[in-house]
Amino acid sequence: MSHAPSIALSIAGSDPSGGAGIQADLKTFQRFGVYGEAVVTLLTVQNTRGVSRIELVEPDLVSDQIAALLDDIPPAAIKTGALGSACIIEAVAAVLAAVRNLPLVIDPVMLSKNGAKLLDDPGVDALRRHLLPFAYLMTPNLLEAEGLTGRKVRTIDQMADAARALADTGARSVLIKGGHLDGDAVDLLLTNGTIELYPSPRIPTRHTHGTGCVHSAAITAGLADGLPLVEAVRRAKQFVSAAIANHPGFGKGSGPVDFWARETT
Repeated sequence: MSHAPSIALSIAGSDPSGGAGIQADLKTFQRFGVYGEAVVTLLTVQNTRGVSRIELVEPDLVSDQIAALLDDIPPAAIKTGALGSACIIEAVAAVLAAVRNLPLVIDPVMLSKNGAKLLDDPGVDALRRHLLPFAYLMTPNLLEAEGLTGRKVRTIDQMADAARALADTGARSVLIKGGHLDGDAVDLLLTNGTIELYPSPRIPTRHTHGTGCVHSAAITAGLADGLPLVEAVRRAKQFVSAAIANHPGFGKGSGPVDFWARETT
């Protein structure tokens, strides 16, 4: 390599099956030629069929991990995934306050693919109050957008309304992912007061484990490399669609996607 790669940091939970969480984030960073760092917030016992146990990391250990990286190998972009509790969110927000100039992508992970609750109500409130105001971009799916706004989000118009409501919390841009829509999977980006739509045909498969993590990590990799937000989102959408379509078929439940996939134009 003729020059040092860009650096991206994931602050998220661990998925031992490798399809989601920090494992998926690091694979995605690597796929796009970005050097990945990872701060663990929680440990899970899970596979493609579900989550059976969650253990949270102590909040000060989370913040100390982040501070150590910022002091030595600072990233060019940061993403958060599963944070687990209000105390961890507050600790993350406190240490990231010193680097508000870096693009922060917040994937507000509240439920696992199989429905396990990864953030309780106090945690959702802490996310809304302490971390969303730092967001360069937040990337909720429909269920997460409903949980954060308290309103129904099932149509494109409702996605636009929810995006505006979330932008009012301080997030600079909002990408609401339409994987749970009826029909095509249409994502909606609100940035600088303008709405962009990113449609793609729905792919009939159960192998969608970790798609939210992969999507937000792909965007973070683009931002670390200096891509404009709209371009980073477009490329990530294409990659995720290709990764779902070419899944390796692993697992007896919702299996992982193909981290080697090549996005199509």
